[in-house]
Amino acid sequence: MNNENAIAVISDIHSNVYALEAVLRDIDIRGIKTIVNLGDTLFGPIDPIQTAEILMNRPNLIHIMGNCDRYLLQDEMNSITFHYVKPLLTQEILAWIQSFHRTWADEELFFCHGTPFSDDKSLIEEVTPHGVVAKSVDILMSELAPVPQKLIFCGHTHVAKSVWLPDGKFIVNPGSVGLPAYYEEQPYPHSMEAMTPHARYAIASKHHGSWQMEHILLPYDYELAAQRAERNGREDYAYAIRSGRALII
Repeated sequence: MNNENAIAVISDIHSNVYALEAVLRDIDIRGIKTIVNLGDTLFGPIDPIQTAEILMNRPNLIHIMGNCDRYLLQDEMNSITFHYVKPLLTQEILAWIQSFHRTWADEELFFCHGTPFSDDKSLIEEVTPHGVVAKSVDILMSELAPVPQKLIFCGHTHVAKSVWLPDGKFIVNPGSVGLPAYYEEQPYPHSMEAMTPHARYAIASKHHGSWQMEHILLPYDYELAAQRAERNGREDYAYAIRSGRALII
């Protein structure tokens, strides 16, 4: 299969090297040469070092800085995941993380982790005291007015989604490669759930002047990833990886 002009968009690996290997294998089989990673790459209890090594051996891969990547550049953080991952990181890996782009764009495409202006907020949804709700079309058009590109890729929420706006802009979240669900207390208690254990990514390809989008769901040996998370004391990750649903503790 020849997809040399296509772009694969991956996001939110969270150290799940088993899911990452499945996704990269599928991308290679499809002949896709350009890969953009939307961030939150190593922050997880599975295998951050092997995840880093695999990605660092692909120098042409474009990386965006996610909020969890940024956290790893800090000296301290009140997070059990931080305290697992940070001591493992070499200076070489930290320098690699520092090289990530805040956002990245070309003539028609724009890539960010959360929103074009924040790495720790969701673009498509908002968290309210009443749960996670979709932003209105008017809010999205207003927020994206400063962005000239028409096709905008974002991650952060781990849930694959596409939103077409009346002004012609198209927002795509590829979902999470390695963590299909999570629960957080801030800013209000909420869950984000893909509802399946698949590794996910997206493919963008241009045909006759228009961009075609594909959301890919890949089976992989998620039991290996879940067991690795359990050995590292993270039942929440294990439950999410197996089920695509969040464990509320």
